[in-house]
Amino acid sequence: MIRRFVDQEAEFLFVPAEKVQETAAKEQAIPFDAEGAELGHRGDRCSFDAIVEKYGLRDQALLELAKIVRAADTGKMNLAPESVGLEAIAAGSMMIAPNDHEAIEKQSYLYDALYAYCKLRLVKKEHAAELEKMDPRQRRGFLREKVKETLL
Repeated sequence: MIRRFVDQEAEFLFVPAEKVQETAAKEQAIPFDAEGAELGHRGDRCSFDAIVEKYGLRDQALLELAKIVRAADTGKMNLAPESVGLEAIAAGSMMIAPNDHEAIEKQSYLYDALYAYCKLRLVKKEHAAELEKMDPRQRRGFLREKVKETLL
């Protein structure tokens, strides 16, 4: 999300929790997802929410994705059924990746796919009447084209 919606050139530094603030000051970096960080957890909101709010992101599919991420990240799986799968895959990828950078790379496809899924849900809702008149093959093609248009 950060690279797609905030800064395409963003670099991520991973340091022990006790070094986050010190490293952020030294590197002129923005601390994220760490204790006391502006872009961290607040109440029932997670880091993803903090980024959406700070940067005024209003993409509807991104806001839908934020619900899924919040549910997975805060353990409140009842907020979004997809959160169970997200939490399982994200946690599993952390176990098989040799470091945080590779884990993020492995998870990028997952988040891109979930974002496209959120776009798909919105397109289905917007075009429900049209879709009802199509056979399954037409529907798939129509949905694929509409989602691709919105992802550009």
